[in-house]
Amino acid sequence: MKTLIAYYSYSGNCGVVANALKDALNADVLELKPVDDRIRKGLVKYIWGGKQVLSHAKPPLKPYQADWEAYDRIIIGCPVWAGSPAPAIMTFLSETKITGKKIVLFCCHLGGRGKVFDTLKTMLEGNTFAGERDFVIRDDEGRRRAQDDAAVWAKTLA
Repeated sequence: MKTLIAYYSYSGNCGVVANALKDALNADVLELKPVDDRIRKGLVKYIWGGKQVLSHAKPPLKPYQADWEAYDRIIIGCPVWAGSPAPAIMTFLSETKITGKKIVLFCCHLGGRGKVFDTLKTMLEGNTFAGERDFVIRDDEGRRRAQDDAAVWAKTLA
């Protein structure tokens, strides 16, 4: 089964999971990046991110290419911001028409996935959902655990 992993990772956590899945599934990877990809720190990060979610912002993305028809399965991953998918993923899904595919979802968060999967499934109507998984990543140990857990999870997806 030909697989594409499309993901956005603000702090690198979703990238760790995406790369573990890539290695385990021999998948192609599409990393989505906003035009403004500055990393904000501390309280500013949470205020800025929360404002984007609450205002339903759809930040422009750097150019990307993918031939959706070439893939049987598409894995989509994102961080959780204020209980929602990160705005960059919302931009991606609003710009992209994916239908008739097996979709697998993952998210990374510090302690709550909110309604991320419900929101993503609504935006991806017309597809078959073949799995979902959330990863709690708070520190370097959490990253190592998520990397290992993603490799194990991939075996159930194969």
